[in-house]
Amino acid sequence: MRLVPWRPDDLSRRLDDVVAVYGEAMGYRTELLEARRGYIATHLRRPGFRAVATLATDGRLAGFGYGYLSAPGQWWHDQVFGALTDEQRKLWFPDCFEVVELHVRPAAQGHGLGARQLSGLLRLADGATTLLSTPEADERTSRAWRLYRRFGFVDVLRNFYFPGDERSFAVLGRELPLDRPPG
Repeated sequence: MRLVPWRPDDLSRRLDDVVAVYGEAMGYRTELLEARRGYIATHLRRPGFRAVATLATDGRLAGFGYGYLSAPGQWWHDQVFGALTDEQRKLWFPDCFEVVELHVRPAAQGHGLGARQLSGLLRLADGATTLLSTPEADERTSRAWRLYRRFGFVDVLRNFYFPGDERSFAVLGRELPLDRPPG
């Protein structure tokens, strides 16, 4: 397995594979995945777009992650921004890299791929802070939660519901650059 940085056109060429990994990792229905395809295509053009991919020796996509600079007018930004206090907005949003997606195929999980992807992505990221959202889960048993905590992500917003999703999410953040200790 090797981690590689991806340009927007790299991700675009492998969009079918990206959507397949996303679907496997998140357990989403096929009709939702088709909608995600369109969202991902628009994300490629966002300022500060950065992406990484984990490729098996045969070239198969084992995982990926991407993000970009968060800005007003972007759906996720506007949802989260509106739910925060003025103090939180001033702390997290003036120069924020949003981790939009970070996924590893379930069969490849548990081997450090997610940690390598997150590290690689955050080392490429612009911004003074980074934010991400993840479904609420037991922090002791969830691989994603354990990963984010290991990387120093702290609670920004808990038990948040995005329109159109019945699950509750947490918004987590940390300062950048990655080698700066959190807090």
